[in-house]
Amino acid sequence: MSDVLLDLERSSRIGFDEAIYSAGKTPAQIETILGLAIEAGTPRLFTRLTAEKFAALRPDYSAHLDYDPHSGTAMYGRHGKEDGPIRIAIVLAGTSDTSVGGEIYRTLEYYGHESLQITDVGVAGLWRLLDRLDELRKMDVLIVAAGMEGALPSVVGGLVPGVVIAVPTSVGYGVSEGGRVALNSALASCAPGIVTVNIDNGYGAACAALRIAGVARKHRAVVV
Repeated sequence: MSDVLLDLERSSRIGFDEAIYSAGKTPAQIETILGLAIEAGTPRLFTRLTAEKFAALRPDYSAHLDYDPHSGTAMYGRHGKEDGPIRIAIVLAGTSDTSVGGEIYRTLEYYGHESLQITDVGVAGLWRLLDRLDELRKMDVLIVAAGMEGALPSVVGGLVPGVVIAVPTSVGYGVSEGGRVALNSALASCAPGIVTVNIDNGYGAACAALRIAGVARKHRAVVV
């Protein structure tokens, strides 16, 4: 008897479906979940799927997946393109944040949302961010990922009118404490209205952006 029970109604409740957090799951459990998704004819997003675990899947299962080892994400199918009014940017402090950025990008891509990607604009070279400011001010949602002292979300939050979602990352030495300093920095930010998700939680940040996009779609429908 299977110990897996997919939540097939989640999309109708909250606007996006159940992602499969693959850390802690065995290859056999992942195969079972994928098999149920194939049987139900529903797309499915897998997160935190390591290259080793993906390689351990039987070929008749792994062949169904669009896998990206850098972000640790895999897609079985995907949702149709969204032509809504929300413009989303992914802003990364450094190239060490790109695995988290990839999880954000791939989650948005899975749901049909395009996003502007801006990498390596950390505050140690502030001119790099200022050079992109005109682009950033056009964005409705900015997902900003940074480790070390985690200052970038606060700086962005003080420069743009869009919704800023801070993603503290586990990048950094010693007292950075695996992202805790960046998390506390985001929570203590003096830039008002910044939304903060957990350390390295690119998927959660993308879902926050999806909720904002869902509200915008409803508002547009009412106005029309």
